[in-house]
Amino acid sequence: MRSPVAPDPSSWIERGAREHPRRLFVSTPAGHEVTYAAALEESGRLAAALAGRGVGAGDRVAVRIEKSVNALLLYLACLRLGAVFVPINPASTVPEFEHVLADSQPRLAVVSPGDEPLLRGSLGRAGVPHWETLGTQAEGSLTGLAAQHGADFAGVAHAAQAVAAIVYTSGTTGRPKGAMLTRANLASNATVLAHEWRFSGADRLLHVLPLFHVHGLFVAINTVLASGAGMLLMPRFEAAAVIAQLPACTVFMGVPTHYTRLLQEPGLEQASSNRLRLFVSGSAPLLPETHRQFHEVTGHTILERYGMTETLMNTSNPYAGARLPGSVGPPLPGVSLRVTQRDSGAAAEPDSIGTLEVRGPNVFAGYWADPDRTRAEFTAEGWFKTGDLGRIDANGYVWIVGRAKDLVISGGYNVYPKEVETELDAIAGVLESAVFGVAHPDFGEGVTAAVVLKGGAELTESALIEAVRGRLSAYKVPKRVLLLTELPRNAMGKVRKEALRATYAELYRAG
Repeated sequence: MRSPVAPDPSSWIERGAREHPRRLFVSTPAGHEVTYAAALEESGRLAAALAGRGVGAGDRVAVRIEKSVNALLLYLACLRLGAVFVPINPASTVPEFEHVLADSQPRLAVVSPGDEPLLRGSLGRAGVPHWETLGTQAEGSLTGLAAQHGADFAGVAHAAQAVAAIVYTSGTTGRPKGAMLTRANLASNATVLAHEWRFSGADRLLHVLPLFHVHGLFVAINTVLASGAGMLLMPRFEAAAVIAQLPACTVFMGVPTHYTRLLQEPGLEQASSNRLRLFVSGSAPLLPETHRQFHEVTGHTILERYGMTETLMNTSNPYAGARLPGSVGPPLPGVSLRVTQRDSGAAAEPDSIGTLEVRGPNVFAGYWADPDRTRAEFTAEGWFKTGDLGRIDANGYVWIVGRAKDLVISGGYNVYPKEVETELDAIAGVLESAVFGVAHPDFGEGVTAAVVLKGGAELTESALIEAVRGRLSAYKVPKRVLLLTELPRNAMGKVRKEALRATYAELYRAG
């Protein structure tokens, strides 16, 4: 199937204001409403304010502010101006903030009014020429600057390959790297998603995701813009509050943790979700059990997809067709995916596990100011090495088994964490698990599992090991099972296995 033609992303808000000016683009539970026409005007004022502070096309704008309608309008302003949007987690530490500033060298930084005293020293040390503040309401110096300008900001044409955003990766293997996403990357991916997920102007997305990550910023917001839909912007995910807003929306996008927490709420039922036509999950693996349980409770089948910071979305289970628990679906139109042997890089046998590589209009332009790292992550033929291990079945569905860096090599055998986690998660009383490798004096790495039990479950370490012993080859059976109250996660709900490896690095050396 050919992918739809993708326009420049700055044209979405202009088209919306022209074709349906009174349609709600974004609203909040507190009653703040912004139409497409108003969004065009307000983002135009912000773009003019940025230009007045010396920001031009290609200049970086580092943004560390709370999620709000203002933050969304600032993103639109950067798109229209041609500035490079650099989102930063508002909960980031001062050293993390300084790293992004030092690396991206922004022309302007925008921070929350309440954080400006704390961050002023960082901004100065990084040599940021200008900074402004922007709050969740009307407060902030940038709001005042924007009010001085008219709403008739005239956008200019921008090259499709111009960088639109630099998004810093989570840094699980070192200091965070800035992935350069072009205007063509954003436009092509959102256009395909809007088409594949059948978005229209009649849709209203319930937005609960953060705005410093590709899921909440590009997958959610750009898909809404590309289709002329609307959204209800919630400041954060709270399960009870989400259920209360479901009847007012047609689409929900979340991470697996959101779905497990929704299932714990008594208000989640078919009646509360019958207006929804689509539930999407991503950013971390969704347990098949969660997939099945959600369908039993609501009657909805979650659509799981697969993407990453450097590539946006790569695959998706079909809107109309089989959505297989545990699979992330076939590649999206226009996206090519292949599996290669981990050691040689040669093509893997059909339906066998290897390293996933991707090529297409969604793939980023490289890492900011790091050509050596960029070259290392692409093959000579232009395929991006995702670092994910998986297989593609006979029907073209992709199955992710883990990250290459999470592969455990125990006694010379490869152990794929996902296989062990699947068996542990199937045990009655287990809520979730994470399998990782720890240095072992005899085996090189010892297969180790962290397990969280469901409330009331009384399983022991030895009972869990015995439960999987007959279901896995001996070398795959965990040598230790650690019972935890929760697994360490990042802001998007991904389990931080590097934190587990660091915490338990001496587990076997201590005997």
